Amino acid sequence: MTEISATTPATSITFADLNLPKALHRALSKAGLHTPFPIQAATLPDALAGRDVLGRAQTGSGKTLAFGLALLSRLDGGKAQPRRPRALVLVPTRELAMQVADALTPLAKAMGLWCRTAVGGMSLQRQADALLRGVDLLIATPGRLSDHVRQGTCTLDGIELVALDEADQMADMGFLPQVREILDRTPRDGQRLLFSATLDDAVESLVTRYLTDPVTHSVAPVTASVDTMEHHLLQVEQRDKQAVVTEIAARKGRTILFVRTKHHVDRLTTRLRAAGVPAGALHGGKTQGQRNRVLTDFRTGRMPVLVATDVAARGIHVDGISLVLHVDPAADHKDYLHRAGRTARAGASGTVVTLVTREQRRTVRRMLERAGVRPQYTVVAPGDAELARITGARTPTGLPVPERISTRRQPRPAHSRRRPAPARGGRPQRGSGSRRSTVAR
Repeated sequence: MTEISATTPATSITFADLNLPKALHRALSKAGLHTPFPIQAATLPDALAGRDVLGRAQTGSGKTLAFGLALLSRLDGGKAQPRRPRALVLVPTRELAMQVADALTPLAKAMGLWCRTAVGGMSLQRQADALLRGVDLLIATPGRLSDHVRQGTCTLDGIELVALDEADQMADMGFLPQVREILDRTPRDGQRLLFSATLDDAVESLVTRYLTDPVTHSVAPVTASVDTMEHHLLQVEQRDKQAVVTEIAARKGRTILFVRTKHHVDRLTTRLRAAGVPAGALHGGKTQGQRNRVLTDFRTGRMPVLVATDVAARGIHVDGISLVLHVDPAADHKDYLHRAGRTARAGASGTVVTLVTREQRRTVRRMLERAGVRPQYTVVAPGDAELARITGARTPTGLPVPERISTRRQPRPAHSRRRPAPARGGRPQRGSGSRRSTVAR
C-alpha cells in the first residue's frame, strides 16, 4: 500500500543531515549547496534507504538532485562493467538529458563514478564506445537507449537503480511503450524512483506495474497556481499582434515565446531580429548542434529571447526566465502548465502571458480553468502603458541583429566527449580534457 506524505519537511534540514557519502557531501559544499529543496528533503531519506519513491513536483523544484543524489550515493564503491550500466535515468528529451548530466557529472566525478548520456542527434558510435568502457550512471532518452539495446551495445540486466524524470511528459510524447520495454529488461528487484508533475492514468499504470510499495511525496500543487507566478490574458486585435509581440520581446530579461509550428518559429524569429531583438529559434527541425548552440546562448544571456515550439521546449530547464509569452495559445491545459513551468522556478518569481484575439477569448478561458488558473484580463494595443507595466514591453531598437556565424567547430559538452582509451587492463585516467561543470539543482 502506498504511503502518502504531502507535507513539506522542516526547512532546517541540511545535506549534512542526510548521511551522504563524504566525497559527495564535499562536492555539494564546494558548489555552495548546503540546504535541500523541499522535494529533495522529502524524498532523499526514503530513496537512500532503498525504498521505491514516487515524487510529485513541478519542474524547477529541484528534482534532479532529488533522484541524482540518491543514485550516486547508492552507487558509491561499486564498479561498472563493459556495456552494463549500473544505474539509469530516463528522460523525455535530449535537452533535459544534457542538463541532468551537467548537474550530476561533476558530482559523479568527485566520487570516482562515470556518468554518460545516450541521446538521439549525437554519435551512436561514441556512445557505444563509452558504454563499452563502463558506465556507472547512464542518462538516456527512451528511443536512443532502445537503439543501443537492439544493437547489443548496452544490456540492462545490471541496472540496480532506475529514475524516471518527467514521467508525465514521456507519456504525453508517446514514449510509454519504449519505457515499459526498457523497464521490463531491468532486474525486477531493482530500486525505482519516479518523478512527475502530474499523476494521470498513464503515469499511474507505470507506478502500479513497476514500483514496489512506493512511498509518495507531493510537495507542489498540481496546477500553475503558485504564489510566485502571475498569469495574464491580453486581448489584442489581430492587426496589432505582431507589434505587441515585438514590443514584449524587446523587454529586459530572459523571455521565452511559444508558438505552435516550426514554420512560425522561424518566421517570428526572423521578424524579431529584423526589428532589433536578439532572438533564437528552437524546434524539432533543428540539428542537435544548432539546438545546443541556441540553448547555450539563451542560458548565458547572449541571446535573451527564445522562440520555441512545445515539443522542443519540453526539456528546457533554464533558471532566470522571467516571462513566458504564449504567442499562440496552448492547445490544452497540460501544454499550458508545461509552458508556464519554464518561469517561477525554484522559488523565483515570473509572469505568464497569453495573447488572444476576441474570437479566442472564451475558448482560452475555459482551457485556463482546467489548468487551475484565474488570469488577470486586459485589452492592450502597441505602446500601451498597461502592456509595459505587465510585461516590461518597450520599443525595439530597429537595428537588425545579424545571424550568428560559426567559423569553427563547436566543442561537445564534457559529458559527451569520448574519454581517452584506457591503459592495458585498466580504466582511463581522469583529468585529461575535462572541463568544470556547474552543479544545478
